[in-house]
Amino acid sequence: MAIPMPKALISVLLALLFFVSSALSASDVPFIVAHKKATLNRLRSGAEHVSVSIDIYNQGSSTAYDVSLLDDHWPQDMFDVVSGNLSTSWERLDAGGLLSHSFELEGKVKGMFYSAPAVIKFRIPTKAALQEALSTPIMPLDILAERTPENKLDLAKRLFAQYGSLISVISIVVLFVYLVSSPSSAAKASKKKR
Repeated sequence: MAIPMPKALISVLLALLFFVSSALSASDVPFIVAHKKATLNRLRSGAEHVSVSIDIYNQGSSTAYDVSLLDDHWPQDMFDVVSGNLSTSWERLDAGGLLSHSFELEGKVKGMFYSAPAVIKFRIPTKAALQEALSTPIMPLDILAERTPENKLDLAKRLFAQYGSLISVISIVVLFVYLVSSPSSAAKASKKKR
């Protein structure tokens, strides 16, 4: 089965980031990797919210200072900010540390939306200029798209196909534990009667 181009591109980018981060881990600098995720949530009112979260990791061996995040690639004519901010800042991000930021938007216009990566800026004590890193991009969002209701039988089939083997193993283990413990509890009960 062929891998769709965006997933293949993301896989290559993540592999490249991992390679570069492992190469830089020997030097004494921060190395910032950021992962941006967006999920669509359809409300009963018909509105659609976009929940965006950005995780920032310092995979380097020293602290990054004056860390700032800006994700202002959400046009105001297409989205309203419901909660959170499109930008934030932190004093520092220690080596091996993680920072997270999230916000929620409401889509106003129907159609496909392609968001640019978020921009992370930080300072290294040994360099005068601010350093910049980009988050991973998100997959295109189909805002306010017509979605057909999912057939419950199809949903059950998909869940069984995905988790059927796990359910079978758990069922066998539970049955085995019940059978093993059942005769011993019956023997204890008969001893108490005597």
